[in-house]
Amino acid sequence: MKSQTRQRRISHEPRQSSSTKKAAASGWVGSALEYYDWFIYAQAAALVFPGIFFPGGNPTVALIASLGTYAVGYVARPIGAFFLGQWGDKHGRKNVLVLAMLLMGTSTFAVALLPTYDQVGILAPVLLVTLRLVQGFAVAGELSGASAMIVEHAPFGRRGFYASFALQGTQAGQIIAAAVFLPLSAVLSDEAFMSWGWRVPFLLSAFVVFAGYMIRRRVDETPVFMEEKSHHEIPKMPIVQVLRESGLNVVRAVCMTLVNVVGVTVAVFGAAYATQPGYGVGMSTTVYLWIPVLANVVALALIPFFGDLSDRFGRRPLMIFGSLSSGALAYAYLYAVSQNNVVLTIILAILMWGTLYQVWNATFASFFQELFPSRTRVTGFAVSQNIGLLITAFLPSIFAAVAPPGSANVPLTIGSICFGITVIGAIAAWSARETFRIPLNELGTPDATPVPREEYSRLRAGNR
Repeated sequence: MKSQTRQRRISHEPRQSSSTKKAAASGWVGSALEYYDWFIYAQAAALVFPGIFFPGGNPTVALIASLGTYAVGYVARPIGAFFLGQWGDKHGRKNVLVLAMLLMGTSTFAVALLPTYDQVGILAPVLLVTLRLVQGFAVAGELSGASAMIVEHAPFGRRGFYASFALQGTQAGQIIAAAVFLPLSAVLSDEAFMSWGWRVPFLLSAFVVFAGYMIRRRVDETPVFMEEKSHHEIPKMPIVQVLRESGLNVVRAVCMTLVNVVGVTVAVFGAAYATQPGYGVGMSTTVYLWIPVLANVVALALIPFFGDLSDRFGRRPLMIFGSLSSGALAYAYLYAVSQNNVVLTIILAILMWGTLYQVWNATFASFFQELFPSRTRVTGFAVSQNIGLLITAFLPSIFAAVAPPGSANVPLTIGSICFGITVIGAIAAWSARETFRIPLNELGTPDATPVPREEYSRLRAGNR
């Protein structure tokens, strides 16, 4: 009887198929294209925008203001999560992914056409902030929709592995973003780069829109959503339902999302600390642009491996270890930057961001999706992740305010903040329920019971 009950519990699980691989490929490519748009802005906010969109005379104010526009995009993300998350739960995962892609590409392309502060004065940063808000609104639906699409197509015992491809795509987007800036900053003079060279990566987003649309429109909607739609089980207000049924998991996911402070410390504040004249480090902009490229190349190779580990040993152990180990290295990384030790900076960036952080990064998408039932899955993921990212996004400006150019002990001050935040994320992961052996149709329900380890291992082996 027990065997028959278990069999019924997993009888509706997806099997390994072309749809599984197609969903994973779509998640990878779509995330890479969309996060390319997102991260070229991050690079420009640290390296270019302080000098062209804000008044000169006070480099600290210009830097904080420029990093603030980066953070403004995250202000719009909870709003976008509210609308796009509910859209994904009411109208389908595929539908929301196409919409997010079109909004993101159009707003990014428009940044390339903006006038500078010298040309139009205060209107320049106003327009920049407006477009950044549109970017933030659009990207809020990307990862939640893409990873839901993958998890709901993935076979039992392989959800962590396949969901990790969406995160691998986001790392690829960062590589492409930095790689587009690299030849421009290396070949062009500083004057030419600041005048028009920085606009080229934003103009290329026109190709992002076209390629992303062609990829996303060919993906099948998930069987879970189609079944709920056929049974008229689509909630009218998913946000109300997710807060009522899964409110504590929303809080946990928000706290776990704060571990993104690791990437912020390396890629955003680290870039400003290393290259902005006021800090006196004097690291070359071109050299620093190689750091996220090299770290993310390593990440690309490791993410599927860590995703697979989460299918074998569970989500929580990897979430906790990845949080604490990467956060603890912030001290050493920022110290290496302060000494303008390029070799050590690169090694520590690869270890901190490209390796240890990826233990967490490869796991969180599947873990967050599994915390919520299918009827509110996209909303629960999107809202909680983007609230956490909103908090994280203001950290570069806070870092710059707490440790402005000319400050002493920047590595100790910022390193302590970074590590303290990752401790919060680790505690939240420890308090959450393990999910990797729970069948798809029972995820997010209080009475769900994991499949026994022996049977889980057998099923997982059969789905490889």
